[in-house]
Amino acid sequence: MVGVRTAVVTGAASGIGRALATLLAERGYQLHAVDIDGPALDTVAAGLGFASARTADVADPSALEELADEIGAVDLLCINAGVISSAMGAPWEAPTEEWDRVFGVNLGGIVNGLRAFVPLMLHRDRPCHILITASLAGAATWPGGGPYAASKHAALAVAEQAALRLADSNVTVTVLCPALVRTGMSDVGDDPLDVATEALAALDDGRFAVIPEEWHAAIADRAETLVSGRQPRLPEPAND
Repeated sequence: MVGVRTAVVTGAASGIGRALATLLAERGYQLHAVDIDGPALDTVAAGLGFASARTADVADPSALEELADEIGAVDLLCINAGVISSAMGAPWEAPTEEWDRVFGVNLGGIVNGLRAFVPLMLHRDRPCHILITASLAGAATWPGGGPYAASKHAALAVAEQAALRLADSNVTVTVLCPALVRTGMSDVGDDPLDVATEALAALDDGRFAVIPEEWHAAIADRAETLVSGRQPRLPEPAND
């Protein structure tokens, strides 16, 4: 019989990560919560009865390698930690250090998490799952967004790479691409709990991508624009 299921959630101290942790606790997972904000993480962990709360910087490969060495293989890896950029304009307007910082977390955090945990998960004799938090900003393109938008395009690409590479294995991949969410990054948007609920439902159903329905047509139009060679145009949501 399958014992208690285990899960790692990065960026668990707030927003979507906290919502995922809440739902997974309700599902009975043994949780390993990870965040760079130790005090906030401890508060969340105490409220949900986590098995462990780990303060770590996902941009540091050694930190996640040490975490994987301690925890071992998990049933669910939620690679969720992310940061917004202080420069959200044109690509050339953001300083080099901002590109490094944002990509270090938003892309490096994903790669580091995959590198640390996937080899262990592949050796399990039961199904395992990876949930990667990207963004609508990685599936559609606007003239602004700076390093943040570019990092989320890269995050979506890495998620696709991982899904293709793991297609014949015991590990499946789901990528979450929400629009605005009420988190530390935004005062407006969807409730993080609703976003997390939809993400876990997609994982249960074996779906790869979770993208707001009103943006489906715009993303399809982007693909058609690329293959046609036309100049890009601003994406717009479908009318209700």
